[in-house]
Amino acid sequence: VNDVLLACASGALRSYLLDQGDEVDGLTIRATVPVNLRPLEHAKKLGNHFGLVFLELPVGEANPLRRLERVGACMRELKRSRQAIVTLGLLAALGMGPQALQAPALELFSRKATTVATNVPGPQQPLYLTGVEVSELMFWVPQSGSIGVGLSILSYNGNVHFGLIGDAKRVRDPDAVTTRFAREFEKLVLIALMEDWDSEINASCAAATLEHELIR
Repeated sequence: VNDVLLACASGALRSYLLDQGDEVDGLTIRATVPVNLRPLEHAKKLGNHFGLVFLELPVGEANPLRRLERVGACMRELKRSRQAIVTLGLLAALGMGPQALQAPALELFSRKATTVATNVPGPQQPLYLTGVEVSELMFWVPQSGSIGVGLSILSYNGNVHFGLIGDAKRVRDPDAVTTRFAREFEKLVLIALMEDWDSEINASCAAATLEHELIR
């Protein structure tokens, strides 16, 4: 699920940048992704226990299926690495250090990425507040250092909510990005529905299917 949602976010950013007249061919955006390292038995305790990994979002890839493949490959590589645990240790050490050291270290981390992206699994049953059902939930991923864009994905009660927070100098119209998220997901759904399930679906087949349906 993470791979699909982050691939859709990449497609939404691509579409937005193209609409702004930017050149995106071959462009890759690096995202800082928080990874929860807290054991399940400690889930109800207060405090944070997470590391960071750097995920490459293939914004320059036009084919939605190939974009998904690239995100999936990067995610599998990160899961095999010790990157999250290492960054947790570094952040913990910095937290105990002097403030004069914390600021430049935080800036060093932030310069390694363009955006912060996180996917939070919310409750899959409706919540109620004073007897009224909560229709939607949303959160904004924390920004740090000089990172000016944050991608927030939250699942709640069978739905997925996608939000973006950004520096106005970098993203003048965040709504123009978020409205594209559903369209990118619909492309993947269309590919899955229209292709032959008895054979392997590749990027070339996906491109032909989308072109055929758009022409129609």
